[in-house]
Amino acid sequence: MSIKISIITATYNSASTVAHTLDSVNNQDYANIEHVLVDGGSKDETVSIIQSYPHVAKWVSEKDKGLYDAINKGIQMATGDIIGILNSDDFFPGNHIISLIVKTFEENDVSAVYGDIAFVRPGRLEKIVRLYSSQKFTPRRFGYGFMPAHPSFYVRKSCYDTMGFYKLDYKIAADYELLMRFIFKNGISHKYIPEILVYMRTGGVSNKNILSRYTLNKEIIKACKENGVNTNMALLSLKYFNKVFEYIKPAIAPVRKK
Repeated sequence: MSIKISIITATYNSASTVAHTLDSVNNQDYANIEHVLVDGGSKDETVSIIQSYPHVAKWVSEKDKGLYDAINKGIQMATGDIIGILNSDDFFPGNHIISLIVKTFEENDVSAVYGDIAFVRPGRLEKIVRLYSSQKFTPRRFGYGFMPAHPSFYVRKSCYDTMGFYKLDYKIAADYELLMRFIFKNGISHKYIPEILVYMRTGGVSNKNILSRYTLNKEIIKACKENGVNTNMALLSLKYFNKVFEYIKPAIAPVRKK
């Protein structure tokens, strides 16, 4: 029996982008996908768009406590062997992505895989403006503010069952804390896929302004303390020098197409 992949998408007033996300999942060439949609009680046409896609296995629309609460609901609803998260304004760069992820799990005895992500402009989706590569990630780099690209992270459901879900006392960095808890604290096995696995539209919350970046770093310090990693604000500030190269690379590293 083939590996079942559950993809969790959390939505809230996402009518302008969610159809693209749904199409991206529906067009995958891998058959055994369970797409779970968790809506936070949208006031626009989001729910009617979700209902128009027969491939959606499960969905719910109700008030929640924010993005991470919605994702946690989706994980609890999921029945797949492997779980990944695709945000409601993100999409896959090709129809082969889930097949590639499954193949990597099949060929490697690991609990999680991850790859690279690319940021694109909302009005020009073919134009990469920033490339976030997970290639050089090692667990010790958590203390320097680096983690594998979370939107590319696919992990066995059993890890959530034994190590817990996203912590709701984090506003921005619950994904950072969870990856640190899984990979650093519990030492789950993982494998890097050298390919862009997700396209993200620019404009994320964590980099919206200086206050958001400060909040993010404060939460990263908190996450490090909870998971036994030494860090401080000075160490975390070093990551911003590396970000410069993320904006340079897209000009010289075009997306692989298949």
